[in-house]
Amino acid sequence: MTAADLEVDPWQVREPRIDVDPDRLAATESVFALSNGYLGVRGTLDEDTPSQLRGTYCSGVFETFPLSYPEGGYGHPEEGQALVSVADGTVIRTVADGTALDVTGVPPERHERTLDLRAGTLDRVVRWRLPSGTTLEVRSRRMVSLAERSVCLIRYAVRAVDGPAHVVLSSELARMVGRPAVTKGDPRVAEALSEPFELMADHHHRSGGGMAGCTHRSGIAAAAVVDHTVEGGEVEGTELRDHALRTTVSADLAAGEEVVLTKVLGYAWQRDGQPDGQLDVAEAAVASALDRGWDRLLEEQRAVLEEFWESADVEVDGDDDSMALQQALRYGLFQLFCAAARISGAPVGAKGLTGLGYDGHTFWDVEGFVVPALSLLRPQAAAELLRWRAATLDEARHRAEVLDLQGASFAWRTIDGRECSPYWPASTAAMHVNADIARAFWLHHNVTASRFGDLSVLEVLVETARLWMSMGHEDADGGWHLLGMTGPDEYTGVVDDNVFTNLMARRNLVRAAEAVEHEPALAEQLRVEAEEVERWRDAARRVHVPWDDRLGVHPSNTGFTTYREWRFEDHRDSYPLQQHHHYAKIYRRQVLKQADLALALWWCREDFTDDQVARDLDYYEARTVRDSSLSAAVQAVVCAHAGHLDLALRYLRECALVDLRDVQGDTGNGLHLAAVAGSWLALVQGLGGLRDDQPELELAPRLPAGLERTAYHVTWRGTLLRVETTRDGTTVSVRRGEGPVTVRIDGTQVQVDVGAPVTRPLVVPEPLLPEPRQPVGREPST
Repeated sequence: MTAADLEVDPWQVREPRIDVDPDRLAATESVFALSNGYLGVRGTLDEDTPSQLRGTYCSGVFETFPLSYPEGGYGHPEEGQALVSVADGTVIRTVADGTALDVTGVPPERHERTLDLRAGTLDRVVRWRLPSGTTLEVRSRRMVSLAERSVCLIRYAVRAVDGPAHVVLSSELARMVGRPAVTKGDPRVAEALSEPFELMADHHHRSGGGMAGCTHRSGIAAAAVVDHTVEGGEVEGTELRDHALRTTVSADLAAGEEVVLTKVLGYAWQRDGQPDGQLDVAEAAVASALDRGWDRLLEEQRAVLEEFWESADVEVDGDDDSMALQQALRYGLFQLFCAAARISGAPVGAKGLTGLGYDGHTFWDVEGFVVPALSLLRPQAAAELLRWRAATLDEARHRAEVLDLQGASFAWRTIDGRECSPYWPASTAAMHVNADIARAFWLHHNVTASRFGDLSVLEVLVETARLWMSMGHEDADGGWHLLGMTGPDEYTGVVDDNVFTNLMARRNLVRAAEAVEHEPALAEQLRVEAEEVERWRDAARRVHVPWDDRLGVHPSNTGFTTYREWRFEDHRDSYPLQQHHHYAKIYRRQVLKQADLALALWWCREDFTDDQVARDLDYYEARTVRDSSLSAAVQAVVCAHAGHLDLALRYLRECALVDLRDVQGDTGNGLHLAAVAGSWLALVQGLGGLRDDQPELELAPRLPAGLERTAYHVTWRGTLLRVETTRDGTTVSVRRGEGPVTVRIDGTQVQVDVGAPVTRPLVVPEPLLPEPRQPVGREPST
């Protein structure tokens, strides 16, 4: 792990000293990233150096590049897609008494950074002793506005502490560039991504300016504008050099005096738009921010977050490790909220706007974890993500036609809806993505009590049901099979009857049939006939689910329990396995990258008896190496359901701390948003036993030995509920909205109303089997 030294605090993430080790610096650049869903900036230092990856991103702004294959094949995507940085305006350089200040050239006496989860700001304090003898203190505060979605602001103050100093500040808006270091081994990719924009307009004035351009291949127009205000100094002017804007400020400071620079950045983009038009939009955003002023925007930032925490805060009390868990859960909620707070017309990528991991693509895990969490926390944000996915239906229908299938086949990885994964065994073959997306639409409908006609829920359910019917195979005995599929586990590819995929397809078919009954007029528009619906129901009844009578467990796919066992003792130092072993070896061994059958135990739990849950969990825990950050949350939930509460808590901690402690060693590429959402789900749906897939909200609260209290909030059908669990029991109360609300707590139906909370005693579970063991060296890491 390359985690930085971060202090534990319930409402802050604080780095008390700088560590310029490249891996640690990259990780903190992700950890301290700020975003509002529309705009995101990496948590880089104010100076240009040192940095590992500077970047300012707008959701939906990407460039394409050609995909090459050793051998051609029908239906392979021809273009890749990659998130690219728009003009980065975070750089402010300081020269004092002729000395350029940065943490490598002039080591600071003090250096700390703090991300404030209630203020929504990144604060930095640096003290330098100049060669002239004067101590200089720099305080900067950075904010990506949650009120003005196109705006980033920086307040940069330099104070001469104990003597005079001549200070020159150089504030930069860098040219629009991509990722010069990323080539993917193909010079055509390097050409496309290193200079993705053609600069088509620029201007500057005394205190700022702007630039606008258009991506060469994807046709996206983007613009960035900057302006400055200064107190205690003078703006010398702005120059345009090498397509970068540099505004210079100077000040002669006496002891105790300071110069304060306020930098306002505005961004705008549009697909197939005009750069000049986007420049006007960005200029208007800057003008609005200047008019409202720093103090007012700061107050509005805090107000937005205050409302968020009132409806989403989570609390945990317990052993010595509970404070770190408390911090991590709040940090995760903050980043989850900010990833989608102001998003519109674009997806949330696997890394959000915090880094370039996975090229900025969105995957099934966003619908699998992020959208369900937001549906219970911020339903409107979840609706925006579903609205974007629904807008890709035509492209999904086209992809199904290419694959000679009916209905709609959604992209495995994409930014605009088009499939851009060149490796089909872990993408096109992973057809479960379609059931995962359908589930997200259905869950949002259930949680919000919306109509099936809203957000294209019915249309998505119908088109994915048609897809499954065109892929299903009926054997001579009447069994219904899905052949040649890849499930969630990417170490077991292209198999027959993956249990997770089959059960999720069954749900998809049943829910589509039920939805058609609720919306007959809309179903008629989609040309759904009664005979088609009956075929869905019939196929769902006959879905084949493999079973191993000898072992008494479900093979995750046909034949899995007959594969060779993986020699974990011999490979304890070769993780992640995919970087040390060829897939030809991995694919037919009993080793899992991430939870697969276990995910079915969570999302399809009514298909398993308690004994099957216990035995399946025990079997697959011993074979899952968690080379994916998605796994720990799933294992936490299923361990909690099986009564292994202490193990569930250990998995919850690993998942929640995945980025603050850089558990996977790749946080420098961006935050793990699905794991971030998964950690909240692990607490609420694991230890909390919450079920949001039933007609009534269900709870089955549990407390492991390491915790004495948990409390969280959920919005269920427009009513905000607070759920608090202690050793004395669980109390559910209405915090906002109308009652009464029907809730089932450990199977008992209760009515919760405004001013009338309900308390039920805590149930202590009895596990059917001893706590399962993990592969050697792959126990939960925190």
